[in-house]
Amino acid sequence: MEETKLDVMVWVRALVADWQLICDASFSDLVLWVPERGKLRVYAHARPSTAATLFYRDITGSSPRSDWQKIIDQAWQQGSPVIPDSLSEQNGVNSRVSAYPVFSSSKSSEPIAVITRHTNFSESRIPNKLQLNFTAAAEQLLCMVSQGEFPIKEAGTATKRGAPRVTDGLVRLDQSGRVLFASPNALSMFNRGGLDGELEGRLFSEVVKKMSPGTTNMDEGLPLILTGKGAWRSDIEFPEITVALRAIPILDKGERIGASVLCRDVTELRYRERELLTKDLTIREIHHRVKNNLQTVASLLRIQARQSSSEEVKESLSQAMRRVSAIAVVHDVLSEGIDQTISFDQIFKRILQLIPEIATGYHTTVQTKFEGSFGELTTERSTTLALVLTELVANAVEHGLADQSGEISVSANRDGKNLVIEIIDDGVGLPEGKVGSGLGTQIVRTLVESELRGKINWTSPIRGGTRVMIEMPL
Repeated sequence: MEETKLDVMVWVRALVADWQLICDASFSDLVLWVPERGKLRVYAHARPSTAATLFYRDITGSSPRSDWQKIIDQAWQQGSPVIPDSLSEQNGVNSRVSAYPVFSSSKSSEPIAVITRHTNFSESRIPNKLQLNFTAAAEQLLCMVSQGEFPIKEAGTATKRGAPRVTDGLVRLDQSGRVLFASPNALSMFNRGGLDGELEGRLFSEVVKKMSPGTTNMDEGLPLILTGKGAWRSDIEFPEITVALRAIPILDKGERIGASVLCRDVTELRYRERELLTKDLTIREIHHRVKNNLQTVASLLRIQARQSSSEEVKESLSQAMRRVSAIAVVHDVLSEGIDQTISFDQIFKRILQLIPEIATGYHTTVQTKFEGSFGELTTERSTTLALVLTELVANAVEHGLADQSGEISVSANRDGKNLVIEIIDDGVGLPEGKVGSGLGTQIVRTLVESELRGKINWTSPIRGGTRVMIEMPL
């Protein structure tokens, strides 16, 4: 099956998203060359955090030098890595340039790109054990790239937060899961976790199991990670430390020959995440209790209104009850989530559910229609807008429809940087075309102009009824 351009770019982007670990482990700059209009161009460039870069200027979009071109062409044509013996020069610094063809799968017939690896030789040094193992791991991953086996599709899309890096800690395993090498950082983590002695030469999974015999809350994929059989990430908690692990099975022509396991101490990070989660849950519980308290207040106002013999007092208490209920609706929605912004459509639909109760008090029936979308609003503005719309819809029932059945339509549209809201009823319209001066109107005008920094306008269309338009900046 022939690959589409989209398939190629998806693979290239997945490679670029995960190739920093190769860059750091190889102590080299990596440059990705992708064909564009018949010529090779630099699509991406990664600089190592473990060594000095050879490129102090961005070369993305540029063409290869003539000496690089020969190596790149050779790798493209033969479909295998090219590692020349001769050195190259970059900005007066000796370097070795190697080329690795990029295949999107083991069944691909030709490369989709080429990676060049630029190793800095300006610092003459005898490679130590750590450097030899890091470069060996990088070489294995680059060979997997050239066989279409990296990045690994089964690795999934787990969160990058706290993801282990090469410099955090590296453990290399053989085919049986026995430790071939553990970097000093990795060894220190497991020593803090309770390891006695060295890791090298021991079965990684057995060592970790003995270190945490009482652990019950364990990821079911952890055994695959510890043996190097699964390409996944997970955390393991010891009494004194939490370690994030990421396993990368090393494949050669489809056969697993070992694995590289990256380790990172995420104790403090996970502690802060748990603190944030606790705070979020506390805030949600507060919103829930506020909602319950407001509903209790509304119920008390309703009881008081029913027992009053004065119609004026009943009306005032009913209005107060309605306003408290509108605020309770917002807190009810807030108690269901932990975001700083919420979908106001969800709130407004609950406000519309208050209309039948209002209409019943006036012995009428009202149909409602809602068009458009309010979108996401902050919690502060949501509370204010809920009060405004509750007041306007209630006024439309009480005064606009004037004891007769009718329809109230509401539309909301985001116009650039503004939110435009229209409330239209088909009632009697404004008395003498003038806006009333009651408490409800005063509350609405004050909230819109002061809290929402918007504008509000009442009109009576020729066809009848009342039209209220609110325009507020987002």
